[in-house]
Amino acid sequence: MKLGMLETGAFVTSTPRVTPQHDQPAELETSTSEVAGDVLPIEHLRAAHSEPLFRMLVESVRDYAIFLLDPNGCVATWNAGAQRIKGYSVDEIVGKHFSIFYTETEKRTGKCDYELEVAAREGRFEDEGWRVRKDGSRFWANVVISAVRDDRGELIGFSKVTRDLTERKVAEDERAARLAAEHANRAKDEFLAILGHELRNPLAPITTALQLIKLRSDGALSKEHQVIERQVAQMMRLVDDLLDISRIVQGKVALKKQRVELRTVIAKAIETASPVIDQQQHHLDVTPSPVPLVVVGDEARLTQVFTNLLMNAAKYTEPGGHITVGMRQHGDEVVVEVRDDGVGMERALVERVFDLFVQGHVGDNARGGLGIGLALVRTLVGLHGGKVEAASAGVGQGSTFTVRLPSAESRAGHNAPSMVRSQAVERAPRRILLVDDNEDALMLLGDALAAAGHDVRTALGPAAALEIAQTFEPEIAILDIGLPDMDGYELASRLRDARGNDNLHLIALTGYGQESDRARSAQAGFSMHFVKPVDLRRLRDVIARA
Repeated sequence: MKLGMLETGAFVTSTPRVTPQHDQPAELETSTSEVAGDVLPIEHLRAAHSEPLFRMLVESVRDYAIFLLDPNGCVATWNAGAQRIKGYSVDEIVGKHFSIFYTETEKRTGKCDYELEVAAREGRFEDEGWRVRKDGSRFWANVVISAVRDDRGELIGFSKVTRDLTERKVAEDERAARLAAEHANRAKDEFLAILGHELRNPLAPITTALQLIKLRSDGALSKEHQVIERQVAQMMRLVDDLLDISRIVQGKVALKKQRVELRTVIAKAIETASPVIDQQQHHLDVTPSPVPLVVVGDEARLTQVFTNLLMNAAKYTEPGGHITVGMRQHGDEVVVEVRDDGVGMERALVERVFDLFVQGHVGDNARGGLGIGLALVRTLVGLHGGKVEAASAGVGQGSTFTVRLPSAESRAGHNAPSMVRSQAVERAPRRILLVDDNEDALMLLGDALAAAGHDVRTALGPAAALEIAQTFEPEIAILDIGLPDMDGYELASRLRDARGNDNLHLIALTGYGQESDRARSAQAGFSMHFVKPVDLRRLRDVIARA
């Protein structure tokens, strides 16, 4: 007996026999077998599988489980591939129902019976899914079940071929997960960029208005204006921290490393944090190092580290408290300690204070913030090859944060470079075209630049800007990027085309501040990319040097 295939794809059985012919050699003739009523179908299946050539072929296959089922779904034969993939020996599995390979959920839903019904009706059933081995482990299988029929078309069982595709499935799932993660990251980046833009836009006119008030009052602000200035600055720090932590966690921040005198970094951090420290009437004591403390790092990012530590100390210390900053050389390391006599921390908080979104709470007195400042500190210090540690004797006992950075051999002498405020280089008034779709920001910045002696034209959108440029011929164009109808990049190109040369000096002033935004601005020909709200002194410096 051997297996043959009908045009339908179903298997049939046939028995070879020799029929003598008169005056001719014996010929091999095949006739359809007749199944007696008292012969079980499973015996036909075993007989078919015992045909030597077929058995040898099946037994040689180890990558596939190839076996036969009787009409009820019980295992009739078993090959080496089946034993390797599923774990059962011949003696253990023959006679058992093939549902033993399926999960409990699939058994309850009647999947096994459904597969046999489809195979019997259509000749073939194919599926992929999880299957169960003898040891209970699961594997991803491609399964093909074919109906086996005799010469009269009677169903006598099923052939079942199973292939283990777990490695492929795992690879596909990993790839799908990777693509989903990349898509989620892109969506998050786009969301954060839009969030930063939308949060910075309303802050820009407020900041510009305060700076105008300060300029018109010879640098003096009322107490009310000082409150507004501090709160706007705090809002900007929160926005910047939120965007920074996203970029840093994804490895999208490239450090601009150079030899940096750490005493200068600390001085800049203190200057940035001073408004908050002064507001809380804290006493700040700094113990400078008698020798230069030189590291190789990104000065702006290191300033951010120590600004966050000082802000944290000011926030978690009751008004009138004490904050001390100490710095020293210790072997091959530069060590900076920021100590306060504030609310302190429990041991459990000390162990996770640098985790993202973790905040300290004392009683019902929540201190606000997003819980990302110290996470930024740890990440940035780590990017510089250093480490940061937190310590506290307990609640009410204050806290100490210690930063250790690899020291660089100093060649800068013994005097720390002094910090010099940038001064605008006075030049003749410039013709400036200012474009922004935020009317308040446009008006206030226009007034500020006009007060500095420049000839300023303002436009609320690209169309108005192009019309003004036809007769005004600006030397400098300060453009928002997120404009309606036409973005700032296209507007810049059209303004330059209208002038017929590339001498127009382009400055981007936008709420979009990610590295990709800055890179795109540079590619579009912008010489400077300011993120709202802009520091008027810096903007005036750039204009003066344009």
